[in-house]
Amino acid sequence: MTASSRLPPALNIITLATFAASLSARALDPVLPHVADDFGVTIAAAASFAAVFAFTFAIIQPVLGATADLFGKARLMIVCLVLLGLANILGAMATSFPLLFATRVLAGIGSGGVFPIALGLTSDLVGPEKRQIAIGRTLMGSMTGNLLGASASGLIGDFLGWRGVLAVLGALVIVAAIAVAAGFRNAAMTRPPRTSLSALRTGYRTIFTNPNARVCYSAVFIEGCCVLGLFPFLAAFLFELGETSLSIAGIVIAGFAIGGLFYTLTVSRFLPRLGVKGMMFAGATLVALQLVAVALGPHWKLQMLSLLFMGWGFYMIHGCLQVFASELSVEARATALSLHSFFFFMGQTIGPIAYGFGIQHAGKVPTLLMAAAVMIVLGFVCARLLRQTRPADAATT
Repeated sequence: MTASSRLPPALNIITLATFAASLSARALDPVLPHVADDFGVTIAAAASFAAVFAFTFAIIQPVLGATADLFGKARLMIVCLVLLGLANILGAMATSFPLLFATRVLAGIGSGGVFPIALGLTSDLVGPEKRQIAIGRTLMGSMTGNLLGASASGLIGDFLGWRGVLAVLGALVIVAAIAVAAGFRNAAMTRPPRTSLSALRTGYRTIFTNPNARVCYSAVFIEGCCVLGLFPFLAAFLFELGETSLSIAGIVIAGFAIGGLFYTLTVSRFLPRLGVKGMMFAGATLVALQLVAVALGPHWKLQMLSLLFMGWGFYMIHGCLQVFASELSVEARATALSLHSFFFFMGQTIGPIAYGFGIQHAGKVPTLLMAAAVMIVLGFVCARLLRQTRPADAATT
């Protein structure tokens, strides 16, 4: 019997939740040129949707993490799924750029209460020795959602436009929320936790006195900038090459999610061979090489292949960082993982702005090469500084 086959059955429900939430994460990226045309704004302005989604996701994390630790992770996750679905449907009916912008704020809040909380539930259910494999299972739901969301949004966009994309995905998220609620019904994890405000305060001290916290949170911020910050510009890069089909843009972006799926299927084999340090450095190096490849502007099929390898490399390092984050505190685990997401999505907020500034003033190639160099350094620093240690409050559980 394999390690993955002995994982708790409740992980299947958690995986469904992350799948549903991830459907909307990259939904607008393939159709941004059409959104820009409809509202008479530039691509850079339309790319602000990715930034506001990420920023809202980020700033809500400290509140959601503490709320989940106090009132229950599963309950909060279901509420946030419903909010995400409704926000997408309202976005489909938006009659102005500011209204659509506002719905992306709501979507960011909804999405913010799903994936980090799902990681917290996964970490509660699985011990450290199997946690990276279990998180890989949870990531599989997220990656599948990203894959279908990005590719389906391009296909739906060609037939129904960007409004159809938001309407269809919003309805799917609502249906998934109902299914997740049914799956969690009568489950022990829906009962109120024993965590108190006093324990949360202690948890915050435990988190920020751990030297791994500074490295881990800084690293995911840089990841968000250098990798996810690029995504809003990929469709525009393809347009420059003459590929104006939204379906093509969706397929290229979906390559990243396919790479993430490949990671989830291979992590149990590569982790024992490379070790955590090797996974982080190899992953960062693989990402850097693909940023260089995208900078050269190859045919869309080669760009799709580059995004696949980029996704694989990204989750090699990101998956390790998630495990380190899950071990910063036991009593405030949802808080620790929510802070992890806070810094990651703050990176995604700054990333599109930084890329837009760099592309406008230095050009596409120098900007992407700089991002590649930063990723190489990041992999080396993480492999050198991060240490696997038990949380200081582990003995209290």
